Amino acid sequence: MGSGEPPTGNPPEEPGARAGSGVAMISIRYVLPLLVTLAGLVVMALGGENNLEGGAGIVSAGAAIYMVNWLFRAGATGDLEREREAAARDYFSEHGRWPD
Repeated sequence: MGSGEPPTGNPPEEPGARAGSGVAMISIRYVLPLLVTLAGLVVMALGGENNLEGGAGIVSAGAAIYMVNWLFRAGATGDLEREREAAARDYFSEHGRWPD
């Protein structure tokens, strides 16, 4: 391998190029939490005093769904960054310079 060649192996994929960025994933990430939150707001608006607590719980569940999705994506992005850093370090060890 010459000094100007990149490291062997497949390069990590870009976040937007990953599988699962279709309609189903968008529905789970954004539409489901929105629908749950709206359902909670409807329960709060149409019910009596007792339904306010239940509606608030449903709204909280919608927010929790969104946050869990966000945390999962943030963790996956961190894994991708660690893989890129490890590949760059391997390249540096082999070639004596940091990849471009």
